[in-house]
Amino acid sequence: MSVSRETLIPTYFGERQEEVARFAEILATWGIDRGLVGPKEGDRIWDRHIANCIPITTLLSEGASILDIGSGAGLPGIVIALARPDVKVTLLEPLQRRIDFLEEVVSELGIEVSVKRGRAESFKGGFNYVTARAVAPLPKLATVSWHLVMGGGSLLAMKGEGAVAELEAAKLEVPKIFKKVAHSEIHEITLGELPIARVIELKKAG
Repeated sequence: MSVSRETLIPTYFGERQEEVARFAEILATWGIDRGLVGPKEGDRIWDRHIANCIPITTLLSEGASILDIGSGAGLPGIVIALARPDVKVTLLEPLQRRIDFLEEVVSELGIEVSVKRGRAESFKGGFNYVTARAVAPLPKLATVSWHLVMGGGSLLAMKGEGAVAELEAAKLEVPKIFKKVAHSEIHEITLGELPIARVIELKKAG
């Protein structure tokens, strides 16, 4: 166990340290068996997947509603729910086999998380935050999910080194959306020894 992990688990998961450890086990077993996590990812579940999702949890306001679209194996949605028990998390995923997995995980961990089947573009509702990890380039992501962000809320997209280019591309490709963006920002977040995390935020006008 690395220093980062020893420090970050108690710092960010508080009373849910056992649950996050169990989630890591599930990803390394059920997740790989069912093809939701790559077959060679077993030794990198913490660093590449769970720890990678912690930074976004620091951007959420208390008591907020979160919609995690294309949740897949529950990343970042389940990590958010474990790190931030004060927020209300809904996981949205179009594939039934992933829905089955997510429902089993939520039950196994004993957490209050809503799991819904559907695609963002046809889903209805309003949320304080819409989150996404490795779902689509920002122009497409904003197009399919912007209607789900409440006024004053934000789309939070986890991105890599290409974050700046994606944000600029979105401004050019989806100008209609940017007319309703009150503020856009790339958060560069460093926690402990983790690599820098980049989250693009598009805040909707109130």
